[in-house]
Amino acid sequence: MLRNRRYWLSAAAVVLVGSLAFAGAEWAKAPEAVTLPAGTMLTVTLDHEVSSKGNHAGEPFSATVAAPVLYEGKTVIPQGAEVTGRVVAAQPSGRLKDPANIVLTLDEVSVGDRAYDVNTTSIARRGPNHKRNNWTWIGGGAGLGTVLGAIAGGGKGALIGGPAGAAAGVGVATLTGRRDVRFAAESRLTFHLTEPLRVDLKQ
Repeated sequence: MLRNRRYWLSAAAVVLVGSLAFAGAEWAKAPEAVTLPAGTMLTVTLDHEVSSKGNHAGEPFSATVAAPVLYEGKTVIPQGAEVTGRVVAAQPSGRLKDPANIVLTLDEVSVGDRAYDVNTTSIARRGPNHKRNNWTWIGGGAGLGTVLGAIAGGGKGALIGGPAGAAAGVGVATLTGRRDVRFAAESRLTFHLTEPLRVDLKQ
């Protein structure tokens, strides 16, 4: 009886040790997760140019993480991690109105062999409003046309020259009014998380 009891106690101990070892191994394999809070900065470098003229809303763009993202001393997102973003809006410059604008945001960041969806702030760039410049050209053209018309044909020439000069001014404004905006390749842009991001460090 004593021998059997010792046998069963030894067997139970072996099973217990094995179970603890298995649990420890599983725990060691379990990913260590870190949650980056909303507001965390994510600075990236564009892989290629993105512009109001060459891109449209909904188009993706690629970038790489320019500076590692740290949390409590740990590197959560390493420098060089791949990032995918999206053009939220893109409006090419109009001729006589509607300045160009483009808006970018980030959608995904890859850490190790996993890709994580991200929600970030947007970065916008807007072209200058060239309405004042247009009216300067148009007004200047009308004034110059009036002067030239007066020289050429007196009062009647002035009446003809004014509208003709204004038309010429409109033509110049049409040619010079387009001012598209762009983010050049290798531009460094900083976005902020708008929602927490959970990242597994052990992969």
